[in-house]
Amino acid sequence: MSQEKLAEKVGKKRSYISRIENGEDIRLSNFSLIANALGLSIQLTVE
Repeated sequence: MSQEKLAEKVGKKRSYISRIENGEDIRLSNFSLIANALGLSIQLTVE
């Protein structure tokens, strides 16, 4: 999936997707949006 298409699915700009791919900037809420757009789920555990 292209950055452009993923950005459209999650309602963000392509440049934001690029920053995430480079490990620069991600919020947990946006990470959840991206995971959902890719058909993935997130499970957080606290130890």
